[in-house]
Amino acid sequence: MTTAEALIACDDINDALAFYVDRLGFRVDSIFPAESPTVAVLRGYGLRLRLDPEAPRSPAALRISATDPDAMGGAGRLIAPDGTTVDIVAADQPIVVPPVDQSFVLERAADDANWTVGRAGMRYRDLIPDRQGGRFVGSHIMIPTAGPVPDYVHFHKIRFQMIYCYKGWTRLVYEDQGEPFIMNAGDCVLQPPRIRHRVLESSAGLEVIEIGCPALHETFADPDTILPTSDLHPDRDFGGQRFVFHYAGAATWTESGDGFRRRRFGFTEATDGLAEASVLRPTNDSGTDEGGALVLHRPDGEFYFVFVLTGSATLRRDGQNDEALSTGDNFVMPSQQRFTLVDRSADLELLEVVLPGVQA
Repeated sequence: MTTAEALIACDDINDALAFYVDRLGFRVDSIFPAESPTVAVLRGYGLRLRLDPEAPRSPAALRISATDPDAMGGAGRLIAPDGTTVDIVAADQPIVVPPVDQSFVLERAADDANWTVGRAGMRYRDLIPDRQGGRFVGSHIMIPTAGPVPDYVHFHKIRFQMIYCYKGWTRLVYEDQGEPFIMNAGDCVLQPPRIRHRVLESSAGLEVIEIGCPALHETFADPDTILPTSDLHPDRDFGGQRFVFHYAGAATWTESGDGFRRRRFGFTEATDGLAEASVLRPTNDSGTDEGGALVLHRPDGEFYFVFVLTGSATLRRDGQNDEALSTGDNFVMPSQQRFTLVDRSADLELLEVVLPGVQA
């Protein structure tokens, strides 16, 4: 069996063993020579350490994520006799959500031809470059070729995350949600915190829109979980949220009285009011009141995002120049900023994502 070891210079094996074994909880795999040990190989926390007087002299650095830091003397930084820095941290760190820092953002698809390559070879286009102070991230994600996706079972430590299928189709599987299923254009999923999932395959040119909070969040591989799981628990609670698969083919549309009708995804109930998302289409209503004045919207809360799925419109804001919008453009509107959409094309369709209340 092939193995790997981290080399740590060690001049006094007894002092080192007292630190690594007695205090930190590593165990001895091998030690030699028996009559006067100078080298030891230790194992613990997924690591193999080789304490060796012939190892390079640069001090090493270790980070131990402990289920019970108090059992190791508490969280903090230790210095080993050989100079190695050992940081002990709690294994399950809390999600850090930066404070609300709103700004107006307008991103045009025609102006942003730069795509980066991300996890599992997927291509990413940044929809919210300023990240709203680090609180939100928006990505336009594309998989150019058809076939299996080199993904793996994983989960995200996140407060909110949704995936909207913009073009093409993809086959996915989620923990406790049954057999793999196809998500087609117009469908959407709410991925609650820490739900295990995997992208299995996609059509050529798959495109999805992903919104997440916070912007900087961790993704963890979970090779020990096999999907699909044997049990079916569609109403399982994951960190206060439930999984949602919004199937566009069976959805209903409701009039909202602002010149649009909405196809809501049902996130409000699944997130206990944290978020909602919808697809909007214009109605015959021009978006004016009975006196002919424009109906101005004023979003409230921490986040209001709109992506133009098809068609065109003009964005009109109080005290600002009009902005022409076309397919692939998106904007983020700060709370209390009055705006409306005029000159709407008949084929206009919008993706709207709203987090209406500031929550920790």
